Amino acid sequence: MSPAAVAPMVELAEVHKAFGHHHVLRGINITVPRGSVCVVLGPSGSGKSTALRCINQLEEVSGGRVLVDGELMGYRETVHRGAPALQRLSPQEIAQQRSRIGMVFQRFNLFPHMTALGNVVEAQVHVAGRGRRQARERAEEQLAKVGLADHVGHYPSQLSGGQQQRVAIARALAMDPELMLFDEPTSALDPELVGEVLAVMRDLAESGMTMIVVTHEIGFAREVADQVVFMADGVVVEQGPPDHVLVTPREQRTQDFLARVL
Repeated sequence: MSPAAVAPMVELAEVHKAFGHHHVLRGINITVPRGSVCVVLGPSGSGKSTALRCINQLEEVSGGRVLVDGELMGYRETVHRGAPALQRLSPQEIAQQRSRIGMVFQRFNLFPHMTALGNVVEAQVHVAGRGRRQARERAEEQLAKVGLADHVGHYPSQLSGGQQQRVAIARALAMDPELMLFDEPTSALDPELVGEVLAVMRDLAESGMTMIVVTHEIGFAREVADQVVFMADGVVVEQGPPDHVLVTPREQRTQDFLARVL
């Protein structure tokens, strides 16, 4: 395998995040190689979603560094009074960094007054600066990829939860991201709709997209993940291949969590 193929796409190095006196992330270290799938598990309140938001700079880290494709996120390195320092980037510069990252949330966040096609077109026009014809072609292509070619004219209220989440995935993919972040993408879905969203994510993983997925879907983690990270109380308790973390976990906290969810 070439060096470029194994170079990290994402690096979290001693990342801390505090909200006032509440220390949510306590120095986590996670490395995600390019083209791999990292699944993050853990109980509610463990810091999983906050870690994703720090990668995408929706939250500013309190300490440590986040790098995506070798680029420091949210800051530039500078010198202040002769010592190395970090300077916060402008909102426009952060938005430019964020444009390379697609993110799918628990809630679909679709515009209710726009069709599926309109929802996928809008960000391309206003964020990526594409012309409407090009954006429409790209939107149709991505909606077909997630199995919604026959639903491009439907409004969110006319779609099931699983279909709405697939529109959200198509919207993110239409921006040509280098990295996809999924924050519990199936947690708001009825059980019978979970499979259709996970199927799209499996296809995306097989295409070579780098993905970080926060989920409680253990079967998906076992089947698709290259790396599983188990978090609790703001720290990484255990990480490694699925066979190690999910089948033969070393840490008691991991064992207890899996015993509850399986």
